[in-house]
Amino acid sequence: MTKKIFRSICLVAMIVFLSSVVLIMGVLYDYFSDLMLAQLKMQTNLISHGVSKEGIRFFDGLDDEHYRITWMDAAGTILYDSQSDYTAMENHLEREEIRQALEEGYGESDRYSATLMERSFYSARRLDDGSIVRLCTTHGTILILLLGMSQPVFLVFAIAVILSVVLAARLSGNIVKPFNTLDLDNPLDSEHYEELTPLLRRIGSQQSQLKLKEAQLQQKQEELHAVISNMKEGMILLSADGKILSINPAAAMLLNPSQQTPSVLIQAADSALLGNPQEQIVTLNNRHYQITASPVISEGAVSGAALLLLDVTEKEKAEQMRREFTANVSHELKTPLHAISGYAELLKNGMVKASDICPFAEKIYAEAQRMAKLVEDIINLSHLDEGAGDMQFEAQDLFAAAASAVRSLAPEADDAEVTVSLLGDAAVIPAVPQLLYGIVCNLCDNAIKYSRKGGSVFIQIQDEPGQASLIVRDTGIGIPPEHQEHIFERFYRVDKSHSKQLGGTGLGLSIVKHAAIIHHAKLTLHSVLDEGTTVTVVFPKQK
Repeated sequence: MTKKIFRSICLVAMIVFLSSVVLIMGVLYDYFSDLMLAQLKMQTNLISHGVSKEGIRFFDGLDDEHYRITWMDAAGTILYDSQSDYTAMENHLEREEIRQALEEGYGESDRYSATLMERSFYSARRLDDGSIVRLCTTHGTILILLLGMSQPVFLVFAIAVILSVVLAARLSGNIVKPFNTLDLDNPLDSEHYEELTPLLRRIGSQQSQLKLKEAQLQQKQEELHAVISNMKEGMILLSADGKILSINPAAAMLLNPSQQTPSVLIQAADSALLGNPQEQIVTLNNRHYQITASPVISEGAVSGAALLLLDVTEKEKAEQMRREFTANVSHELKTPLHAISGYAELLKNGMVKASDICPFAEKIYAEAQRMAKLVEDIINLSHLDEGAGDMQFEAQDLFAAAASAVRSLAPEADDAEVTVSLLGDAAVIPAVPQLLYGIVCNLCDNAIKYSRKGGSVFIQIQDEPGQASLIVRDTGIGIPPEHQEHIFERFYRVDKSHSKQLGGTGLGLSIVKHAAIIHHAKLTLHSVLDEGTTVTVVFPKQK
């Protein structure tokens, strides 16, 4: 506070001093300018009188050291100039002082020269014969005047700085002395400014409140410790440098000191201390635990981390059973569904004599095909849930995969009256061929299905350093904002009736999402209702 007061006093003193210098110099400059202009006017009148009497002979032997004298006729043609060859000079009729003298009999003006740092004053008077006598004198600008007086100004400035520093130091010390000697335990008993009495009373009241809050905080801390100690979930609190501040009994039982701490737990803690939340499943003591590592942010910086270990063994078992059930049911349904599809095809081709069976057969055939596709998608999705470990990564051209998908979807695009355009260049990435084709094909198929007649689908491949991008953009119906975060979930449809009518299973985008995860690709969606949707998949070039 002392330094701030000291700097403030010095700053105010310097501002007052500089303002005074500027004001004084400005006043002096204006005073001398007015005085010079008055002298110039008087000299102009004298010379004008002499020229009126004697003509050009008046200039013979005239001492014109301090003024530039110009004589011109009423048309602005120069008849005489004391400093230049008047025969080569331009017409001066357009000069401000000349025009004023022609109109009013007398004119004056001033002009600045930024190059020469000078200010020129002009005074002109019209003679009886219509000719004009003009005098000009110059003097430096206010900056020149200030530079000329720099030595005394700097001397005064140095004295002012010394006095300001000395006085500011003493004054600031006296101002803050009552604050430095203040007894916070008994603020009203200390020597203080009368104006601070309300503040000191408030401080005294807050001291009592702080003691009460401290007792309450201690109680809550004990309660929190009791709750954490009795939690079935493991809880670990870390400091900013990774030291354990608190660990409850559940976490202590999981992390046996005689055994090495799992590397996954260490990586999660390190990531949280860097400000990146982590959540993953780890196996400890033959059980599955979900580790949630969250950074503790204080004043914009990471001050620690909190690790929560949740037992998700039963949840994992249930998820495993659900995946197995889905796969088994899908395999069981696939054979009869293909049989139904075959019989429906016979009906569709008119091999049954009853003429009214054909429309019904067509419906059965279409539904059978859709259900077969559904079973196929479920199988694929179940495979992706398992991580697709049996699939091999190969060098694949993303542009070639897109071109193949465009060719295979050409009939659907023609039926929907949608124009499909493929742009870009070859972009080689490590990928599983069937998954890469599935990503491109599902995105393009969705774009075609949800485009209006006469719409367009644009597929662009961008080859960039370290990555390659697949961009699929359509001019279709778009996706409402409230549905966009769910669009990649299984069986999720924005408009169920419309999706079924188009033959969608609700699994295409979910397959795209899982395939992108296997490729460590970044998947983003941008959609505007009634304008279209853009899906971007960014693939890394290194596996």
